Amino acid sequence: MSQQSSSQSGEQRISMLKVLNPFHIWALGVGIVLVGEFMGWNFSVAKGGAYGALIACWVIGLLYSCVAMIDSEVTSTVAAAGGQYTQAKHIIGPLMAFNVGLYLVMAYTMLEAADALIVGDLMAAVASATGFHDLSPQPFVVLTISFLAWLNYRGVFMTLTVNFVITLFAFLAILALFIGADPLNPGHILKHSDLLTELPYGWIGVVAALQFGMWYYLGIEGTCQAAEEVRSAGRAIPLGTIGGILTLLVAATLTWYISTGLMPWQYLGQATTPLYDAASIIGNPVLQVVLFIGTMFAAIASANGCINDAARAWFSMGRDRYMPTWFGAIHPRYRTPFRSIIFLIPIAVSFAFTGLLDQVITFSILSGLLGYTFMSINMVKFRKMWPLDVIKRGYIHPFHPIPAYTLLGLCSLVYFATFLGYGASLLSIMAFYIVASIWFVKRRYQFVKRGDQFTMPWPRPKGY
Repeated sequence: MSQQSSSQSGEQRISMLKVLNPFHIWALGVGIVLVGEFMGWNFSVAKGGAYGALIACWVIGLLYSCVAMIDSEVTSTVAAAGGQYTQAKHIIGPLMAFNVGLYLVMAYTMLEAADALIVGDLMAAVASATGFHDLSPQPFVVLTISFLAWLNYRGVFMTLTVNFVITLFAFLAILALFIGADPLNPGHILKHSDLLTELPYGWIGVVAALQFGMWYYLGIEGTCQAAEEVRSAGRAIPLGTIGGILTLLVAATLTWYISTGLMPWQYLGQATTPLYDAASIIGNPVLQVVLFIGTMFAAIASANGCINDAARAWFSMGRDRYMPTWFGAIHPRYRTPFRSIIFLIPIAVSFAFTGLLDQVITFSILSGLLGYTFMSINMVKFRKMWPLDVIKRGYIHPFHPIPAYTLLGLCSLVYFATFLGYGASLLSIMAFYIVASIWFVKRRYQFVKRGDQFTMPWPRPKGY
């Protein structure tokens, strides 16, 4: 027993490297999310029509602006791997910390599975267009996840540097498509006057569209997972996160404008790769190649960031005994949570193999939404337990507590929106997390030493 403890202690003494800057944080957040502009967001069009999807885009943009402000303050102050999980551990308690950690892992792993699905489907679509109709997407799914897992295994600096390059290309591909659509000459290529209609399902359709409107931005909170590896959390996290939100707002608006001017809302609402389809409609061969590469890069960048974030959340839970301590190991050479990275590979592959893109996206969205609901509660309690004059903060977000209450209200609205279209999925996912909570209380709670987990140099609140 003592030998095992000694071994675990030795593994924990190996720390992760502080090598990241604001550009890496931007690349991590935007890289995870930008694939949402290339696919998935358009399912909101099927729910609420073109105008309904635009309204959903901006309403959810407000939700994520609240997320970015809250996350920037708390993470720049609680700078440790695990992001929102670590925040819950310090501020609320073990059961909430376990649930938040599990929300993060499942949200990112499901998003990774959706990304791999897109890579496979895109390769199959291109093969079919060139005469190879029987190409299976599944080998590309496995290859994508395995390669990116290997990249993450080898080191975070290389991983996120690659993410910065391919994310920048994917964003520039959206700008190229916008320019190629000749927006200064309405009616030449873009046919908004012919294609845009009133709200086909009324305002209830707009509410329903909020569910997939989440896909424009889902994952930006992943910037917090790298807090332990940035050179200056107080500077890098706010700059990278808020800069990422602004980038995504621009990309989302351009994406909507181009797509709705080229495709009827009925087709757009069920398209697998809407931006690639838009380039095909324009008919410019160069633009088609750029959007093919852009879609591929966006999916790869997203999956890459998801592996990074999911593994760090799982690693943190293992290090703190919320999960078996075996997962809390850091590679002695590469300084990465290598066991957590390897463990999550088959989970992502198995969900990707289902081929049910909307269901996988819904699982990811709901897991993220549960985490955002916690964040609103967490922010209010954080300011109450440690007022502004008690501890030093890397960043102080304005207008408190308005963003926290706004976030809670918008999350409640999205729950209702999800229930309208995916009620069975909502209930089954909630049941999964309830069963997981029961398992934690019965099997793992006894191993958690809360007092030992308080790692911040702050005064401990009464009763902690």
